Amino acid sequence: MKPTNHTKNQAANHTTNQAAGHATSRTTGQGPGPAGGAKRDTYTPETLLAVAVQVFNERGYDGTSMEHLSKAAGISKSSIYHHVSGKEELLRRAVSRALDGLFGILDEQGAREGRAVERLEYVTRRMVRVLTDELPYVTLLLRVRGNTGTERWAMERRRDFDHRVADLLKSAIAEGDLRGDVEARLATRLLFGMINSLVEWFRPDPRGTDGEEIAEAVIQLAFRGLRVED
Repeated sequence: MKPTNHTKNQAANHTTNQAAGHATSRTTGQGPGPAGGAKRDTYTPETLLAVAVQVFNERGYDGTSMEHLSKAAGISKSSIYHHVSGKEELLRRAVSRALDGLFGILDEQGAREGRAVERLEYVTRRMVRVLTDELPYVTLLLRVRGNTGTERWAMERRRDFDHRVADLLKSAIAEGDLRGDVEARLATRLLFGMINSLVEWFRPDPRGTDGEEIAEAVIQLAFRGLRVED
């Protein structure tokens, strides 16, 4: 039985409406498909960066290709290149976010005023909070290996930050507030080791331990052992 003109028109209208619906779902993220949507073409630089950091942490930076990023984001590679020049730019943006958070601590009033031990405790507490608040970005920073210019730059910046914190610890020893029988370099490494280990086990959970509780625990464990007893 041949379709009538009326039936043909109905079919054509249905096809047109279906295509329009899919175009809308690609733009808004709504419509058919997993998790309520098909491909998303409306990524912002910020949301794209969040996806990239997740993939970098899962696969390693060297093991991540633009194809992996494209699939994870659900957008084409050309759409990614609309926002960034390539994956190394995404890496630089990500580690910069972590480094800016850490170096920003040193400019805060609590890190600049008072005795060295008080400033060191303040910096330590804030380091824990930056790590827990920016966990994916700090995790990535701690895992860079120096295979690219961006990674080498990030590692150099990390060393600079570590040295500035180590100088605070040395000053606290010199002022007589921290024990001098524990070598300053060793004490610094142990302190950083305690804080940096959070990336291996801490996961944000509204029902679990929050960043402030962890910061307080680190202060108690580290400085009760390091402080000179009255």
